[in-house]
Amino acid sequence: AGCRPDRALRAHLHAGAPCPVCTQPVAAVPPMPEGSPLPPAEAAGKTARTAADAATRLLTERERAARELERTLDQARVRHEHLPARLAELDLRLADSPGPDALRQELALLTRLGRDLESAGTAVRSAREAARRARAGAEAAQERLRGAWRAFDTIRDKVARLGPPAADRDDVSAAWAGLSDWATRAADERRRDRVDVSSAVTGAHEAVAAAVTRIAGLFDAVGLEGPAGDDDPVRLAAVEVERAEAAHRRLVERREQARELTGQRTGHEREGRVARALAGHLRANNFERWLLAEALDLLVDGASGILRELTGGQYDLGHDKGEFFVVDHYDAGLRRGVRTLSGGETFQASLALALALSEQLAGLSTTTASLESIVLDEGFGTLDAATLDTVAATLENLAARGDRMVGVVTHVPALAERIPVRFEVRKDARSSRVERTGR
Repeated sequence: AGCRPDRALRAHLHAGAPCPVCTQPVAAVPPMPEGSPLPPAEAAGKTARTAADAATRLLTERERAARELERTLDQARVRHEHLPARLAELDLRLADSPGPDALRQELALLTRLGRDLESAGTAVRSAREAARRARAGAEAAQERLRGAWRAFDTIRDKVARLGPPAADRDDVSAAWAGLSDWATRAADERRRDRVDVSSAVTGAHEAVAAAVTRIAGLFDAVGLEGPAGDDDPVRLAAVEVERAEAAHRRLVERREQARELTGQRTGHEREGRVARALAGHLRANNFERWLLAEALDLLVDGASGILRELTGGQYDLGHDKGEFFVVDHYDAGLRRGVRTLSGGETFQASLALALALSEQLAGLSTTTASLESIVLDEGFGTLDAATLDTVAATLENLAARGDRMVGVVTHVPALAERIPVRFEVRKDARSSRVERTGR
């Protein structure tokens, strides 16, 4: 009894329904206070909602009447569809017709059924017209409701930057009431904040004056004339910065010129050191030593490649201060003196040096001549079986390369048997002769 819902809630109260404020059943909807007219938008929304409710009820009633008339019409159609069968039945009965009275009764019944059918059709057409008018009224009410929402959205968009609350899209009256209450509260808050804003503006002006003073002090600190009157300090600072950048570019250009001159001086000094070193190398005693060292480096480098090929990648050949050594890749790159090599490995190293020397001599020739053959006479008879097998395999690999002919002078049958083309020297009591044997 003590609950007093506001104007926006009274529009939705119904007798017997629970109150949205106190949740108690509403015995009777309290009347609107006198002298408190509704806002235009709220009144329009209420009128539109009332019209929509009335149109909905009328549409419901018309549709119910139309359904009843449709049922009556269906019954009449069923009865009319049965008439042909009934007439046929009557035809059968005419033979034993009781008389004109019975026929008149049937005709009267048929006449009544026709009138009922016509009345039902007229009622159906009337109901459909009423339903059409009801739908038109409902659509008009919906259009008025949409117009109210468009007006609400237009007003809310104008104050959107101020952050209005979200609207209840199910009730235009509640949306207008919420927006109106928010606008009232926002206006009160801004009136209260006006004093604080005014103080902030005054403080901002004071801060600007202090900033102008600091800017003038900064110009004085760097020895520049500060802004006077309405001069733009930013423009003055930009002009001075441009001047400073121009001076900096000149300094950079001069530094670059100095760097180029320093580089030229360094190049001249390096050329002078090279010239002094070259003069020292061109002395009689140094130049010969330098040529021999270069020739030995080339010889050992070429022989190392040949030795690596002959030994299947196991050994590389090198030298240090006139001493030869090998690098054993099968023993983690161990550096060993050539005196530690076996007889066959020593032969391979010697053969690699001989082949490298022959290639260098061919390269030093002033003509197009080349050394395409090599003859070996190393005293193979002093080698053991394992060393002899290594020597034979090396010679076979060398011959397989196909870039030169290899000749071997030997008295060892085991080695001779592995040479594909052999020439044997045979002697008798008077002379000697050469015979080709083998494959």
